[in-house]
Amino acid sequence: MDSPSPSPLETRITGSFATRFWLELCSNSAHFPIVNILLEILIERPQEYLRAPDLYVILTASMMQAYWLTRWQTTAHPRRFWGNLIGPALYTLVESLLEGPGFFSSPHHLIYWIFAFTIGSLQTIQHWMSSVFSAAIIVIENVTRTSIIFFIMYGLFEKYTNPQQVLSLDAFFRDPSHQFIGLVVLFLGISTGIANLTAQRYLSLLKETSLQLRTYSEWLFGRDLLGKTFLDPSTLNLERRERAVLFMDIRGFTHWSESQSPESVVNLITEYYQIAESVLSRHKTIKFKLSADEVMAVFPTANSAVRAAMDLRTYVNHALAKKHISAGIGIHIGPVVEGLLGSMGVKFYDVIGDTVNTAKRIESAAQPGEVLLSEDVQGMMEETVATGPRREIRIKGKDNPLAVYPLEFATSLSPLQISPPMDTGHA
Repeated sequence: MDSPSPSPLETRITGSFATRFWLELCSNSAHFPIVNILLEILIERPQEYLRAPDLYVILTASMMQAYWLTRWQTTAHPRRFWGNLIGPALYTLVESLLEGPGFFSSPHHLIYWIFAFTIGSLQTIQHWMSSVFSAAIIVIENVTRTSIIFFIMYGLFEKYTNPQQVLSLDAFFRDPSHQFIGLVVLFLGISTGIANLTAQRYLSLLKETSLQLRTYSEWLFGRDLLGKTFLDPSTLNLERRERAVLFMDIRGFTHWSESQSPESVVNLITEYYQIAESVLSRHKTIKFKLSADEVMAVFPTANSAVRAAMDLRTYVNHALAKKHISAGIGIHIGPVVEGLLGSMGVKFYDVIGDTVNTAKRIESAAQPGEVLLSEDVQGMMEETVATGPRREIRIKGKDNPLAVYPLEFATSLSPLQISPPMDTGHA
């Protein structure tokens, strides 16, 4: 089963797949192939090598390796060891079919396997080690990476071009230029390892901070609205829009809470909030607010608001029935002013207008366990819903009574199956 696509905010925090792919390719999977390509170009005729398939096979193999390592990055088991063997495995398979047994006579083909095995092992150890040992492994990996490329691949190049200097290690390092390059490579490996370690720790801190800020922002804006804000910042501008507004309130909550311990009240409210959030997150809710025993939710259409109300009535009242209380719900639709409100230093996202006030008054008129729809909501429904007889209610501030309809269960809108709320530890 495919995992859901990441939200725009998650992509910004973790990086897009393409960004992580190129980072994986350039920082790991393409290292040895690049050195191998340069070696073969220098020891062979460049024109012949560029026309041969070897170059394109090893580049394709390294890109396939980077693809799968990127796919596995965000899983619990990133498979760094086996992932690092993908490149040499594909390269060996294709080239041995093209060149036959002669492919295995070239030492740098074997070195590719040694390089991949060593780096894959170090990366796997790093993943499972504690932070202190993991830091050391990062430095060791970078030193190993540069050392293999220099001492083995450069030594191999010298074997082809100047075989007298690789008769022994003493002969090789008798050349001052080799001493200089060897020391430079060693200390650059250490320096690069420390730099990578620092960058990884700083990146981890930034991601941790971003995740915390995302959580706090979702509390204020809601997950969907926060994601839309990153795609289009103008979403937060104050604008006049048509919205369906839902209010839900627990009937008799004050009287019930007077005879309960504070812990019991908190446990009930927590369960109430969890159910409300679980339901509303499945119904295209633009924004919802939780305050004491009241829930307010804003929807783009009457249809989505009514569907949410049906599920809220089902699951919320089932939970509240254990305490011999229930909730009433009211819905109205109309124009609102929506966006960021507040002062220069403190702002919050909200909706205001007569539509909001009317929805609250309708909810106040609902009986325990009842859902009341305004006549405007019923008229804008895209699907037929079963309602009870029309009745009129008086609303403060309005001269004429308001027509409302009690919502009944409709077979065409079956309640969603939601996961049960987490155990809140009732006293």
